[in-house]
Amino acid sequence: MKKTLSALAGSVLIAGALAVVPASTASATPAPYCGITWGSLNKSQMQMTTASVVNVRSGRHNCFDRLVVDVAGPVTGYYAEYVDTVRHDGSGHPVPLRGGAYLQFIVQAPAYDQHGNQTYRPANNRELVNVNGYQTFRQVAWAGTFEGQTTFGVGVRARLPFRVFTLDGPGDYHSRVVIDVAHYWH
Repeated sequence: MKKTLSALAGSVLIAGALAVVPASTASATPAPYCGITWGSLNKSQMQMTTASVVNVRSGRHNCFDRLVVDVAGPVTGYYAEYVDTVRHDGSGHPVPLRGGAYLQFIVQAPAYDQHGNQTYRPANNRELVNVNGYQTFRQVAWAGTFEGQTTFGVGVRARLPFRVFTLDGPGDYHSRVVIDVAHYWH
């Protein structure tokens, strides 16, 4: 009986001590930066269109930098991935970009209409939008339009998480392809 009480008392002491010790002594994984869980692997949605690229614009947000490609027509497909060198559509020549990492961003819509007339003509192929002061973007450059698609080179600070998605509107005959690149991983 005495051994049983000693064993029981020892068990109670050990259980009490365990209740005081934290469940895990390993450091907790930090929460994702701004709740972002996008990752940095390639993103795609394959969908061809007869619509044309008509504009490119950018914006700064609290957690990411955004590039928007306006398309005159229904929403279209895209492909985006980090590459060692962005290449110009058609020729394959390298597109020089500033930054520590490079995104090749392809919108499956040409920058010309069904008659071959340009629908988007950049004022400066090396600087499509002014990204001075942006936290992540370093440069957005023209990489050409060829065989029904338009390619952009996006120079970013480092290989960071990104997402790509499409939006309808404004209006019935317009849509947008959007790429957001996070400012940080965590």
